[in-house]
Amino acid sequence: MRDRSNPLPIEFQDVAYAAGNTPILNAISLAISAGPPTLLLGPNGSGKTTLLKLAMGLLTPVAGRILYASGAEIARRRCAFVFQKPVMLRRSAARNIAFALKAAARVPEAATIERLLQAVGLGSVAERPARRLSGGEQQRLALARALARDPAVLFLDEPTASLDPAATKSVEDIIVRTAAAGVKIVMATHDLGQARRLAGSVVLLANGGIVEQAAATTFFQAPATTMAKQFLAGELIL
Repeated sequence: MRDRSNPLPIEFQDVAYAAGNTPILNAISLAISAGPPTLLLGPNGSGKTTLLKLAMGLLTPVAGRILYASGAEIARRRCAFVFQKPVMLRRSAARNIAFALKAAARVPEAATIERLLQAVGLGSVAERPARRLSGGEQQRLALARALARDPAVLFLDEPTASLDPAATKSVEDIIVRTAAAGVKIVMATHDLGQARRLAGSVVLLANGGIVEQAAATTFFQAPATTMAKQFLAGELIL
C-alpha cells in the first residue's frame, strides 16, 4: 500500500546555508503550507534554488533545522523536484517515465505510463527518444517524471526560464492542473507576469534572506517593504 502521508507543513527554523566560506542563506524562517502555489522571487544569487534544494533534502543546512509534518524520511518520498534544465535519460519518453516509476517503488504499468504522458500532452511521442524532444517537450516530460512519484509537494526551479511563450504556457497549464489536483507547488521564477498568473503566495528573497512574504494579491497590490516595491518596479535590489 502506498504511503499517503503528507510532509506539509514544511517549517524552516533559522536555517542557514553556505558554500564553503560563502554564505548563501541566513536565518530563514518560513512555513510552507498546503494551498495554492508558493512562488519564490528575487534577483540572481538571492538563494531561491538553494531554498528549494534544502526543502527537498538535496542540501543540508549548516545551521537551524527543517521540520516536516510526517518526518524527513517519509516526507522526501512525497516530494519531487524539477530542475531548470532536466537531464533526459538515453531512452524513449515512455521509458523515462517507467524509470521514474520504478525509482519511486511503483509498478511501471503501461496504463500508468500512458496516463502520465497524456497528462502533459506527450501521448503521441511515447516512443520517441527523450533527447530528441524539443526543449518544451523535455520540460513537460520532466514534469511527468516528477508526477510519477505521486508527490504531495512539487518543487520547481524556474521550469520555463529557457522556453518560448507557447512552451511556457503549456508548462504553466500543467502546473495549474497539478495544483488544482491538490499538489502543493513551490516554484522559483524571475518572471513577474508568471508569478502574477500562478502564485497564491509569494516569498521575496534578497541577500540570502527573506525580504517579504505575503498572499500574492497583497504582495502585488500593496507590498509592505521598500525593497519589494523596488523589485516590482524593476529596480535592482542588493
